[in-house]
Amino acid sequence: MAESPVPPASGAVWPVGHAVTLLRDPLAFLSSLANDGSELVKIRIGPGAAVVVCDPDLTDRVLRDDRTFDKGGPLFDTARKVVGDNVITCPHRMHRRQRSLIQPTFARARLANYGRAMTAEADAMTAAWSDGEVVDMLAETLRLATQTVMATMFSGALAPHVRDRALADVTVVVTGLYRQMLVPPLVNRLPTPGNRRYGRAHARLRELMAHIVAERRIDGTDHGDLVSAMLSARLPAETAAPADIGDGMTDSQICDQLLAFFIAGSETTASALAWALQLLVAHPEIEERLHQETARVLAGAPARYRDLPDLPLTGHIITEALRLYPPGWLFTRTVTTDTRLGGYDLPAGTSVVYSPYILHRRNDLYRNPDRFDPDRWDTPQPPIRRKEFVAFGAGPRRCPGEAFAFTELSLALATIAGRWRIRHRVGTRARPAVAMALHPRDLRIRVHSAECGGALPSAGGHR
Repeated sequence: MAESPVPPASGAVWPVGHAVTLLRDPLAFLSSLANDGSELVKIRIGPGAAVVVCDPDLTDRVLRDDRTFDKGGPLFDTARKVVGDNVITCPHRMHRRQRSLIQPTFARARLANYGRAMTAEADAMTAAWSDGEVVDMLAETLRLATQTVMATMFSGALAPHVRDRALADVTVVVTGLYRQMLVPPLVNRLPTPGNRRYGRAHARLRELMAHIVAERRIDGTDHGDLVSAMLSARLPAETAAPADIGDGMTDSQICDQLLAFFIAGSETTASALAWALQLLVAHPEIEERLHQETARVLAGAPARYRDLPDLPLTGHIITEALRLYPPGWLFTRTVTTDTRLGGYDLPAGTSVVYSPYILHRRNDLYRNPDRFDPDRWDTPQPPIRRKEFVAFGAGPRRCPGEAFAFTELSLALATIAGRWRIRHRVGTRARPAVAMALHPRDLRIRVHSAECGGALPSAGGHR
């Protein structure tokens, strides 16, 4: 098959291609690709190239045909070096078995138990704030998400200094992953301070996971947490497993799964919650409606799992924040066999890029796509068809922790809104900062007790 005739994107600079643009302002770059009307566009990252899919139907095909468009490309090749072959990163040949083993971990029957840990962490965070305090909200949401993941993984059995070290390490790893993806491998192997810091953080996180899994394997008790669920996971009886593989997961495989969930679950959840709060700061009329909902349902208590059906606006705000600012904003796949996509020939080995950010802001898919409008989801038939909303992916590789993440986000947001008003933002307008997850930069908010009723100091133009 001849080389793909996919049209190239403008602005490539030898020898780095579009890498500088992707590091400096990737969202504007992606938007420019989508706005020129092309279904596919070729970009260059150093000596390599990738095809960006801008069309919802073609993106849907990429997501659903995971045999032809397998997990791979710069993103997943980099991620595998950190978290191994887990259910998120593994190739198609390993995925179905891993998915069967992992899925019970996130079963609805376990969500209520996870929800108790989520509520406890949100309760502790919001109780520690004081009236009029300026809160670095991204730092707080990252701490909340990390401690929640650890609590649901390990039943909260970690000493405070271990939790603090893990929080610092996961921050170093998730910050460095995006750079590792774009920078040539030779540069990543240089003994620079940043590379050494990244390597030490990764090693400590894996050592922590291995230590806890080994202890739990000896203990043998079901603590109702993620580790216990993975240790007890077995393939269905009707699924034959080769004798040399077995019907469960090894300790090393469990460590890979835990490390992936820890890294991905911490930053993506923190980013989504931070964006929801930033959007509420910018739209006080919607924040006021949220306060009314949480006051009616929670009456000042932290949100619990059983409260979620009575908090529809909370859920709509989370969904809309995920649409506008999907934490997983860019993903890669690898073409495994010569194929045709959208009228173009793609040879085996082609790297394919798709972006939820591109799809979620298309005028033909959403009315006023750049507008924050939680009410767009409050209809008998909300605009959330499989080809339009891909914050959690689609097809066989759809995120197995979707319900877990949505539960955590909803409980956290409702608990915050039930106790605090956040209309006053300190500093400049929050702007997107791009790493492996899309998050707001410099989000400092002054919080006021919800018991005060709503008369807040003037924002001084920083609303």
